[in-house]
Parts: sequence; C-alpha cells; structure tokens
Amino acid sequence: MTGLTTPRSASHRYRAGSQRRAIAELLDRLGTEGGVRLVTGDPGCGRSALLAHAARSFRAGPVWHVRADPAGSARPRDGLHTLLRAAGRPTSPPGGTAGEALLAALRKAAGGVPHLLCVDDAHLWDPASRAALGEAAARVHAAPGGTGMLLAVPGHLPTVPELAGLPALHLAPLAPADAAALLDDATDGTADPGVRTRLVTEADGNPALLLALAHRLSPAQLRGHRELPGPAADADVLTSVVGGHLTGLTPDHTDLLLTAAAALRATGEPDADADLVRRAVRGLHPRPARTASPFLAGAEGRLRFRSPLLGRAVYATAPSERRRAAHRALARTLPTGLPALLHRSWAVTGPAPRLAAELAAAATDPVAAPPPGLRRTAHTRAAELAPDDAERARQYTAAAEQALLAGDSPAALRLLDAARSRPVPTPVRGRTELLRGRVLLADGPVDDARESFLLAAGLLTGASPEGRGPDEAAVAAGLGAADAAWAAGDSAACLRALTHDGPPHPDAAGPAGAGIPAPRSAPTLLHDHRDGMRAVLLARFDLAARPLRRVVERGQDAADPEQLMRAAAAALMLGEVTAARRAGSRALAAARTAGYSGCEARALEYLAYADLRAGRHQLARTHAEEGLRAARRAGQRNTAAHHHAVLALAASIEGDPVADHVTAALTTARRHGLAQAATLAQWAAARADLGAGRP
Repeated sequence: MTGLTTPRSASHRYRAGSQRRAIAELLDRLGTEGGVRLVTGDPGCGRSALLAHAARSFRAGPVWHVRADPAGSARPRDGLHTLLRAAGRPTSPPGGTAGEALLAALRKAAGGVPHLLCVDDAHLWDPASRAALGEAAARVHAAPGGTGMLLAVPGHLPTVPELAGLPALHLAPLAPADAAALLDDATDGTADPGVRTRLVTEADGNPALLLALAHRLSPAQLRGHRELPGPAADADVLTSVVGGHLTGLTPDHTDLLLTAAAALRATGEPDADADLVRRAVRGLHPRPARTASPFLAGAEGRLRFRSPLLGRAVYATAPSERRRAAHRALARTLPTGLPALLHRSWAVTGPAPRLAAELAAAATDPVAAPPPGLRRTAHTRAAELAPDDAERARQYTAAAEQALLAGDSPAALRLLDAARSRPVPTPVRGRTELLRGRVLLADGPVDDARESFLLAAGLLTGASPEGRGPDEAAVAAGLGAADAAWAAGDSAACLRALTHDGPPHPDAAGPAGAGIPAPRSAPTLLHDHRDGMRAVLLARFDLAARPLRRVVERGQDAADPEQLMRAAAAALMLGEVTAARRAGSRALAAARTAGYSGCEARALEYLAYADLRAGRHQLARTHAEEGLRAARRAGQRNTAAHHHAVLALAASIEGDPVADHVTAALTTARRHGLAQAATLAQWAAARADLGAGRP
C-alpha cells in the first residue's frame, strides 16, 4: 500500500517564484503575440506536464498538442505528416520549403486567430521532420504573427542541430520549499517533517523522483512510524523515473558511463578527470568506447553527466560486480590518497580493519584537508568496514560531525542514530550526545537540545576524547546547554549549565565520575566564555569583562568558525559592536573557505545582530536575508527563525511591513521553544504598530 493519496504532475505552480512568473508571462505572451520556446530539462523535470498545462490553459485559439512517436523516427517525414494531418492538411502543399508549408498550414487552419503548437519529444522525429519543424520555429521566432510554439526536448542530450539556436526555457530543479509543497499536496500533508526533509533531499529537486519516492512508502512510513527503506532512491525507483533512457547502450558505452559515475562518487564534485576515466575504462573493457557518450559533456579535460540523475541511475542499476570492477580500475589508476582509498573500499565486500583505519586517517589529514562531504563519506565507509562496534560508533559519530559542518542536519541525525544503536565507550557516547545537541539547537526543540548537551557534559567530564584538553569537551557541552537555555529564555537553567558543566555521569571516566572535581587546567577560550557568561548572569559585570575580553582577543584571530562566533558572542555581551561585526565577518569567511556551509547561517546571524546594534539596518537586512537562505538550505529552522526576527526588527525601524517575518519567526519559536526569537519578533511587531500610530 502506498502513502501517496493524491498524486499530481509537477506543474509550473510548484516552481520558484522567478521561474513561475517567467512561465506565466510566456504563456500570456503566446496567447497574444505568439513566439517559440524550446522547453528543456532533466528526465522527470516536468517538460510534458508544462506542455499539457499550456495546451489546457490556452484560450485564444486552436491548440495542436502532439507527442513524437519513436517508431516513426525511421520513416522519412513521418513527424511532418503527423503535424499536417493535425492541421487538416494530409499532405504538404506544393511550392516552398517544408517549413514554410508547415507554418502556412497551421495559420490557415487557425483562421487568423492566435494558435499554439505543442510538440513533445521533438528530438525523436526523423531528421527531415525536425528540419521542417526547426525552420518553421525559426520563422515564428523572427516574426511570430500570432503563432505560438512549445517544443520539448530532453536536457540530458545535446540539442539536435535542426532545433539549435532557438530560445530555450530550461526547467530548473525544484527549490526545497517548492518540492516540500509538491510532496504535501501529493500526500495530503500526512508526511512527517523528518520524512519530508529526507525525501526532498533524496529527490534533489526532481519532481518525478520525489513522487516516486513517496509512492514507494507505506502510510506508516510516511508518518514516520516505521523506518524508511535504504537507500531511499534505489535502482527500482531511479529506473521508474529514467525509464528507457539507458536502454540500448552497448557494453563499452555502459562501462564508460559507469566508470564516470563511480569516479564522481569518490570526489563529490560535479565533474571528473576525463583522462582518469578513460584510463580506468581501458583497464575495465578490452575494447573501450571510441566515441563519447551523448549523456556526457566535457570541457578542459573534465567530464560530467548532462543530467546528474542519469549518473545516479547508471550507478544504481549496474550489477554489483561491475560496480566493484569499476572502482578497482579507478583505484589502480589513481595515486595514493583519499579518493583511491574510497575506490578500494567500494571494491571490497566484507570487514577490512586496515582499510578502515587508512580511510579514517586520510579523512582527518590536516595537510590534504578534504571537504566535509568527502570526509563524511570516508568516515561512513570506515564505519562500515570497522571490525568492532566501538570503532564503528566512533566513525559514524565523526561522519555525523562532518555532515553537520556540511549543512546536512538530517544526515547527521541518521548517522548519530547508527552510532547509538550499539554499545560504545562512554566518551564516544558523550561525543554523540554533544553532536545531537548541536543539531537540535539549530533545528529542533531547544529543551531537547539542552538535555542532550547536559547528558554529554556528564559523560565527558574527566574524559579527553579526540585529543582535547582535560574536560574541554565537557565545557563545550555545558556551554551548549547554556546556549539552549538562553534561546529558551530560561536564565536559571542557563546559570545551572554554566555552574556545573552538566551533572557528573556514573560512567564518566576519571576522578569527576566519582564526584571529585577534576584539576583545573589553564583557562582556554571555552573556559573563559563559560566564566564570563556565568558572571554576567550573576550580575558580576566586574568579573565578566576580563574573561570575555580574552575570548574576543583570542577568538577573532582564530581560523575556526566556531571560535570566531564565540568571539562575536562575547563582543556583543561586552557591547563592543565593531569587534562583534569583525568576528562575525571572519567567521563567515572561514566557514566558506573550509566548506562548512552548516556554519554560514549562524555566522550571518551574529553578523546581522551586530549590524542592528550598530544601527546599520540595511546591512542587517542584507545579512539576515542571506542567512535565511543559508538556514533553509541547511535545514536549520531555529536559525531561520532568528533571521526572520532580525528582518522584522529592521523592517520595523524603516517602516516596512513586518507581518510575514513576525509570523514566520513565531511559528517556529512556539513549536521549538525559542523565547528569545519570539520576544524579538513581538518587539518588532509592537514597534511597527507604534510607528504606524497604533499604540
């Protein structure tokens, strides 16, 4: 049984505002002036749905909606004759070119009123018919004369030469919010928020794939009551979307495509080294393809799939032994390094402790410094190859941290669940709870985040995981609990978290586990931040200034975005707005340089608040708008609520409407207990009322 109750095609109304407006304007213009557009996009992007919508909604005159027949591609002029018959002319009139004859037949059949021709899969027609259609379309483009043409062709293939040069309308992938709206419509809003986020992420903006993923789930799975299948987009689902696009390939071309797809999997980049792929194919197939595949495009020695969805389908549908062979060929071709190790790991089928250790070491190599997405892949694969539960949990936790840095909170939670599903050492469990608290603080009930942080503080007291100083991880957990309590507006809980750094846990290692305070080491940035915040809450501002100023001075010269954001927070507490803006700007730059997209929205939050405090309201709006987009990309609803609050405050100062931002901030704030964001949003609404003379 499927949970998909009201499936609908992905019409233009689900697209982002700019493309939706462009489509609406195009359809309006076709009904008055005419014109031509070549509609392109990936398989499943909605080309056919758009043409069907245009044909249904055209009211100015007659409409001819024709789908090309692949069987007719071998018959000369089959497509042209189909169009002429649709226009009431069974044969071409004498005189003139075929394109002129086609256009004349359409206009005569329309009787002098605007008319529309929609041709789906125009690339499948025979060359003579395509040439006639292309000539007619070129004439319409030059002088519309009331004739409208929409010609749909796939975006994953080169444009056929007969239609090249025509103005194109490329149907881009759906934005996450638009994809979520489509899914809610298709499931009558029954999808659990976590399930919805995962399906939207898996579909990557492809509406047909999104509906296929939802169709696969039972009602219980859609509602989050049962575990989802893994992987969500398997070979069957991808085949249902890609359809026959991959049929009829020769073995040598299949190996070329599979090797390209395997190469991309080890880099996380949109393209691969063309020479690497060709050398690996030569080791895989005795007679490698002599011609390039139409599914691949290349420039400057790089290869990419014209449609990433096709690349996913090629890899998922290949037999497992062929996938392993492709990875072995790539591993032999590559020099030593993380990509080569990943290819080796995907070529094995069982536990491989030595290879797992090599992957983990390469993922943490400070010299190579791979991006977070690649580090997550390496740690995940190391966990799958690890020899015991403890090492598996360590690697899943490390992978979750990289997912969080890369801005993929749902993936981070899934990896943390995998780490928690087995008995693990206490420090590892503490690290897992610390990361869970960080995820929930950005996107979840902040009370739940605080409890995860407090549990982590107890587990980590006296421990020194990941090479940190004594109790530093516990201090970080205590600060996280304080941040969560601060966001919830609970000053008493905030002070408790800062005073105790979390309750000692009975399993905690070291003297603190027995209730004896651990020896105090030299103050670090974390210790200073804790001591300064505690003094502020106790109204001992004379004691707060010195440690907070040390946080600012040491943090603003750091390269770590987290330390820079702590410096910005401390500067805001001290009222040093210039220092806060400088630390926020550096945090944003550091996050972008390191590829930590998960930190961008938070860095922009500190920067926007500092701008507000400095009276730079326009700049605050610019940074908050950018932060809102970053928070949505990363699935950080709490951070998005703070940005909405900033935007509401800035708008209230300048006399602009605030209602939308206030409503958005309060919606999340009330669901997740964000008293601070709610207060700021209500303050903005009140100021707007006062400014409008509504005391």
